[in-house]
Amino acid sequence: MIQVLENVASETSGHEVDGVLDTLQKICEDHPPQVDHAIPELGGSPASLLIPRLLKQFDSSVTYVRQTSLACINLMAQSMPDGMESAMDPYLQGMFKLATDKSGGVRRLVCAGLVQMLQLSPERLQPNMSGIIEYMLQSTADGEEEVALESCEFWSAFCEAGIPADVLEGFLPRLIPVLMKNMMYDEFDDEVVEVEAADDSFGKEDSDAAVKPFVHHSHAHRDDGSSEEDDEVSNWNLRKCSAAGLDVLSTVFNERLLPVLMPIIDERLADPDWRSRESAVLAIGAISEGCSHGLQPYFGRILAAILPMLDDAKPLVRSISCWGLSRYSQWLVSGLTSGTEGHAQFEHVLKALLHRVLDQNRRVQEAACSALATLEEEAGDALLPWLESILQFLATAVDKYGRRNLRILYDALSTLAESTGKALAQPQAIRIFMPPLLRKWEAFTDADKDLLPLMTCLMSIAQAVGHAFEEFAPNCYRRCCRMIATELHASQSNSNLGQQCPDRQEEALLVCLDLLSGLSEGLGPSMDALIASASESNGVPHLRLLLVECCKDASPDVRQSAFALAGDLAKVAAPQIEPVSQHLLQLAVGNLESSAIRQETMSSCNNAAWSIGEIAIKVGAKQLEPFATVIVERLVRVVAEPQGSMPRSLQENSAITIGRVAWMCPELIAPHLGHFVVPWLTTLRSIRDDVEKEHAFLGLCACLRINPQAAINGFSQLCEAFVSWRKIECEGLHNEMTFIMQSYQSTLQASGQWQQALAPLTGPVRDKLGRLCGLQT
Repeated sequence: MIQVLENVASETSGHEVDGVLDTLQKICEDHPPQVDHAIPELGGSPASLLIPRLLKQFDSSVTYVRQTSLACINLMAQSMPDGMESAMDPYLQGMFKLATDKSGGVRRLVCAGLVQMLQLSPERLQPNMSGIIEYMLQSTADGEEEVALESCEFWSAFCEAGIPADVLEGFLPRLIPVLMKNMMYDEFDDEVVEVEAADDSFGKEDSDAAVKPFVHHSHAHRDDGSSEEDDEVSNWNLRKCSAAGLDVLSTVFNERLLPVLMPIIDERLADPDWRSRESAVLAIGAISEGCSHGLQPYFGRILAAILPMLDDAKPLVRSISCWGLSRYSQWLVSGLTSGTEGHAQFEHVLKALLHRVLDQNRRVQEAACSALATLEEEAGDALLPWLESILQFLATAVDKYGRRNLRILYDALSTLAESTGKALAQPQAIRIFMPPLLRKWEAFTDADKDLLPLMTCLMSIAQAVGHAFEEFAPNCYRRCCRMIATELHASQSNSNLGQQCPDRQEEALLVCLDLLSGLSEGLGPSMDALIASASESNGVPHLRLLLVECCKDASPDVRQSAFALAGDLAKVAAPQIEPVSQHLLQLAVGNLESSAIRQETMSSCNNAAWSIGEIAIKVGAKQLEPFATVIVERLVRVVAEPQGSMPRSLQENSAITIGRVAWMCPELIAPHLGHFVVPWLTTLRSIRDDVEKEHAFLGLCACLRINPQAAINGFSQLCEAFVSWRKIECEGLHNEMTFIMQSYQSTLQASGQWQQALAPLTGPVRDKLGRLCGLQT
């Protein structure tokens, strides 16, 4: 087939070349490695033979040929196959020739190709950058929206390419008005029609098509959240792209944008046309971070302009005003400590957003709930004076919202729980928000997918209010166990028939497991009694049996949540899982085989490693001994990996669990300490101070008492690990560390090696070590 493509690609027109180019484009889109795979019969890779022939087609008189040839090379350039590097200059010159093509489709691809080259090889564009900026500026104002949208991506790409910004600065007086023009809704925009048609949506149920599938996100222990997936960007268009470009430009040019931008914003805020006012607020929100310093004198004016727009007749003006205010949440919260005016501003914004939570329009409801969640997250317990008022509005909305916006409302309530914590446990607060949630809970069947986001919300509430959730916990516990059993039974039935389980609801398994973890965290030791009493009820499977099955599940997501629950239960209800503790340890160890640690299983492996440590310190040495050495052996491989090659959370959990196992079984671990002490110490010293780190260091000290010689070659790393503590709360640990270090001092001084051992340490490390352990440094 490649041979045919090579021959036909030399032609200039005709149905055959159209068909071949179409085929080649599909290959480049769906299977890009195939064009870079060398074929001996061709004397090279298909790419090296096709690229020169495709470049010639840029001169074709047939629009489709020019367009598809450029599309193919744009796609190839993404992976830089054989022959692409040497063709970059002809490729660039070819795009310059096509820049004024009469076809909008060709010009769109020229813009896409230039944006891509700016990302891949910006130095090739720099000699012509002023001309390229001029072209992109004209294209961003192109009457064909597909051209304008593609070229608009250039401004963000430019700012991220590391090119000196001064080459673009002179164009700002012309660029900013173009972006602002693009940020206005068209008069007959489909989105406008759709939003205004939904202007009286209270009491109307959303259709299945209007509600996206629920996706639950479990968390890995000690994860910093940096890998959390971004929210999906839907319906990307010229308006959103222009606003994103303005946002990125503001982070580069900061207040230098304001002399050009603020007069346009001021003019539009006063414009009777709602579309102008809406775009002004969009711009104000877009520059909130990049222009924060320069905007401070304008802040009072911004609030005075946006707050009345929350009552605008147009729903899109009300919704953008909610978003625009949320972008200044940090300013509003900081104003709470600046005096009466700041307090009044915060209260005014909060109350205005709460009224929009009960707006008649679905789009405004969504924007108001999202803005409220942002404000809650920023304000934290500063919200307490308004807590009951917030809860009253949210509780009313629970009974009023449709299925789609209920999910966003649950998120706002979850964020409130996380932000205000135990304050939500007050009886008067519970009486406000729990009854409407319980009405929803009772209305849903176990199979109802709308139950899952409610369960996720209840998880956050249980974690926040703690024992105040006890009256609701038995019902949640029984339902979770019942739903888990149902899903496992469905999977097992199909497995016995040798079939996949098309009806399995994996999200339900994940949510139920995580809600049970939330109950464990919230109830603490009371979880033990809850499990014991519920398990005596007829028809409720014992949780430990369900847990073992979930830890064996083929899905790494299910195993991730299951091992998290295993660790949580070990902390607060160890007697309930003690009969299966060895089985759980065996399953967790199996997840830590080298072949089992892959990109898609990192989070489940992380939680498996953490759960072993939690189980280890509860079951005691006797039950742990059969697994101790193999656990450490597998976890040592993880901590020995170079930093960055594995998730930090997995390496830290592995280091902690090594210490916990060593604390329980030091006689088994100490003889092997010399083989892994240096990478173990290197990981331990980067872990934040907490009780888990205490346990790990107690295990380290227990091993060093037995085998002090093991750390001689890693003595500097040992010292650095000791001084990594900001403050040691555990007196027993402090005494152990002092004993260990003073023993080394005594031994090494006797052999005249003490100062030599301290020599690699920096002055601050030596000083802190001396103060910590009473040493002569």
